[in-house]
Amino acid sequence: MLLFFQSPLPAGVRYALVFILAIASAFASAQTPNSPAADDSDDFSLTPPRVVARRVADSSWYVQGLGALGSSANQNFISNAAFVVTPAGVVVIDALGSPVLADQLMAEISKVTPLAVTHVIVTHYHADHIYGLQSFKAKGARIIAHRAAKEYLHSDTALIRLEASRQTLAPWIDNSTRLIPADDWIDGPTDLIIGGVRFLLQPVGPSHTPEDLVVYLPKEKILFAGDLVFRGRIPYVGQADSGHWIKSLQTLLDFETATIVPGHGPLSAQARHDMELTRDYLVFLRETMSQAAKNMEPFDDAYRATNWARFEGLPLFRIANRMNAYNTYLLMERDAQ
Repeated sequence: MLLFFQSPLPAGVRYALVFILAIASAFASAQTPNSPAADDSDDFSLTPPRVVARRVADSSWYVQGLGALGSSANQNFISNAAFVVTPAGVVVIDALGSPVLADQLMAEISKVTPLAVTHVIVTHYHADHIYGLQSFKAKGARIIAHRAAKEYLHSDTALIRLEASRQTLAPWIDNSTRLIPADDWIDGPTDLIIGGVRFLLQPVGPSHTPEDLVVYLPKEKILFAGDLVFRGRIPYVGQADSGHWIKSLQTLLDFETATIVPGHGPLSAQARHDMELTRDYLVFLRETMSQAAKNMEPFDDAYRATNWARFEGLPLFRIANRMNAYNTYLLMERDAQ
């Protein structure tokens, strides 16, 4: 795919476009039988996905996305979403990666309760968590998100990402797919009471994104962690502020959590272990790439010399880890200046 522009793009937009095209290229390569990424046997599926609600606790359910990159084959079902049934209606946490998936999620909710979805809380505005928002909005749900997402929502990067998705995720993302702003933008810790059920909305960005938000249910001791905690796969680091991400994970470790619903991967009943694994991966990236940047060691040499043994068995390692390391190397270079 070739894209031509009549005028120069801002540096940040160029980087975003390069990342999007790199992901698309990586996915195409991963489909090749002889590709090393094919060893991650659970990462890719040509079977249409099934959105199935699984019970977390008395009033909470979640659906688990595939451990894969988004594609037309999987309808961009690569992230988790959750819902909590209250006496006054249903609160959904994240909207999945396409309108058709959001419709399937609503069908699953209707099997549990006849109550309508009243609110959707967005943990962050990455495509795999928000392209389903328009389906919920059409049914009258109020959207809640952190105010820091407004900058991304009105950026060239968001528009370029959507346009690229209309090609790589067609027909599930098309010209009718829209970016949906929140109805309620929050700035700090917020108590949301719906039908007598308390939801604690805790901003934790800038980490994975500037607008990161986690949702905590004190009564059931459930933490809906968004993409701050990845379980069973390598995190996507991108342009994240990994230093603040590590600090935010320390904050989350202070919650009295029995179960984590992560943004990707299965439920965690070992909350501390899984938060520590994500934290340790980020710390390792920063330590190794910081030393390389400080010594002005070329990235390729530094990457080859690093012992990745602790993490290389995780799904998506071959696809995501090198990009994570490179972005961290650039971040450490910039911080050292």
